[in-house]
Amino acid sequence: MGLAGAPRPRTVSHRPRGKALDDPWRAPTVQRERSGPVAAERRAGRRLPVVVGAELLGLGLPAWLVLRAGGQPRAAVAAAVAALVWSGVRAARGRYADLPPDDPPGVLSTAGDWLLLVGVLAVLRTMTGDVVDPATAAVALLPGLLAGVAALGVRRLPWPGRRQRTVRRVLVVGEASKVERAVRLLGSRADHPYQVVAAIPVGAAPLECEVQVPGRLAPAPADDDASTVLGGAFAHDADLALVVPGPQLSEERLHRLSWGLHDGGLALSVLTELSGIAAGRVRPAAAAGLTLLHIAPPLRGGPQMAMKAAVDRVGAALGLLVLAPLLLLIGAAVRLGSHGPAFHRQIRHGQHNRPFTMWKFRTMVVDAESRKQQLTAANENDGPMFKMRRDPRVTGIGRLLRRTSLDELPQLLNVLRGDMSLVGPRPPLPEEVSRYDERELRRLAVRPGLTGLWQVSGRSDLSWQETVSLDLWYVDNWSVLTDMGLMARTLRAVADGRGAY
Repeated sequence: MGLAGAPRPRTVSHRPRGKALDDPWRAPTVQRERSGPVAAERRAGRRLPVVVGAELLGLGLPAWLVLRAGGQPRAAVAAAVAALVWSGVRAARGRYADLPPDDPPGVLSTAGDWLLLVGVLAVLRTMTGDVVDPATAAVALLPGLLAGVAALGVRRLPWPGRRQRTVRRVLVVGEASKVERAVRLLGSRADHPYQVVAAIPVGAAPLECEVQVPGRLAPAPADDDASTVLGGAFAHDADLALVVPGPQLSEERLHRLSWGLHDGGLALSVLTELSGIAAGRVRPAAAAGLTLLHIAPPLRGGPQMAMKAAVDRVGAALGLLVLAPLLLLIGAAVRLGSHGPAFHRQIRHGQHNRPFTMWKFRTMVVDAESRKQQLTAANENDGPMFKMRRDPRVTGIGRLLRRTSLDELPQLLNVLRGDMSLVGPRPPLPEEVSRYDERELRRLAVRPGLTGLWQVSGRSDLSWQETVSLDLWYVDNWSVLTDMGLMARTLRAVADGRGAY
C-alpha cells in the first residue's frame, strides 16, 4: 500500500511467486511517469493569467472611459470594481477551466455571466448608495461581454500543443461485451478527445476488438482490483479509467474500485446505458443516497425554435440574393452540358412526414428515375438510401456540382418557403420512408436541412445505421449553437468533398 492507502502499481519485484505468476487476473506492469497531462496543465496554467488579464482590461478600461465621459463620480474605482467582479463571476462559474473540444462555443454562457455581473453590481450599487445612470452603466459594461466572447474564441484556436493537451488516453474496464461496445463507439467517431489505449476485461471472455489487454479482473470482487487497473493505466500511460458497470461490476465493487483509483491519482468516468443525449440535457441530482440523472426534453418550441426559423428565412433570402449570379451561371452550364432542364424537382418527405417538392440543379440525365431500377443491384448503401460512387446517370457537369455541393443551392427556395431548414437531417425520398421503422421515422420530427451532421461527417461514405444515428442525435439535441457549429463545419466538408458522389 502506498501513501494515503493508495495501492502502488505493481512492478516485477511486487509480483507474487510460484503459482500466482500464472494467475490470469494479474496485470504485469512497469511504473512510468505520465508527463503528458502534467505538461498540459502547466501550459494551461501559463496561459491563465493572460486570459484573465485580457478580460479584466477588456471590461475595466472601456468602463472607465465611458463612466468618465459620462461624468460619473469615482469612475476609476467603479470600473476597477466592475472588472474584479467580472473576473470573479467568470472564475466562480468555471470559465477559466480547460476547454473540452466537444463543448459548444459557449456564447450563451458568456451572456449569462454578463447578466449575473449586472445583477451583482446592481446589488452593490444599492448597498453602497452610489448614483450611476443605468443606461451609462449598461454601455460601460457591454465591452466586457464582447471581451468574454472574444477570449473564448481565441482560446479555441488551434494553438501549438493543444492537440496533446486535450486528448484523453482511456483505459476501458468492464465485461468483455460492454468493453467491445465502448471501444467500437469511441473508435467510430473523431469528434471527441477520448483515445482508447487499453482495456481491462472482467472475467476470462476474449475480446474481439483490437486493443491491448494488460490484465484482467476476476469475475468476483478481489482485493487487487484497483492495483490491476492502476497497473494497466501506468503501463499504457492512460490518464482516465472508463468503467462500464455490469453484473460483475456491481455498485459495491465499483465504489471500492473508485476509492482505489482516486487514491492512486487516476481519473474515473462511468459509462451509462444512455446514448445519443447531449451533456447539456443531463442534470445530475441526489435523493436518498441515489444519484439521479434528469434528462431535459428535446427542443420543439420556445425562443430557440423562433430564432432558428428567423435565421432560416433571413439566411435563405440573403443567400438567394447574394448567390443569384452564381445560380444563373450554374443553370446555364447545366443546360449547355446535357439535354434537359436546369432544375430537378423531386418529392421528398419533411417534418411530420409531410411531402414537399424539393429543388436541385439537375446532375443526372433526364430519364435517370426510369433507369434507377436497372441499377438496384449496384446500390452501395446498406439501407433504403440509394448511392453509387460511379453512377452512370450522372452528367459531367453534374459530377462537379455534386463534388462541390453546388447542386444543393436551389434548396434555399425550400428553406425560404418553410419546407426545409438551413440545418437538419437529409430529406428522404418517399420510397425510403416507406421502409422506415419506428426508430428511423423519428428523423422526421424536425424539418430536413440543407446541411447537417450527415453532410459534415462523411455523407455517402457512412453506413445507413451511422446516418440514422447522426440524424437522431441532431433531432434530440439540436440547439442554435449546434446549428452555428454545423454551418461552420459545412464549409470544410464542402472543400473536402469526402463522400460526395
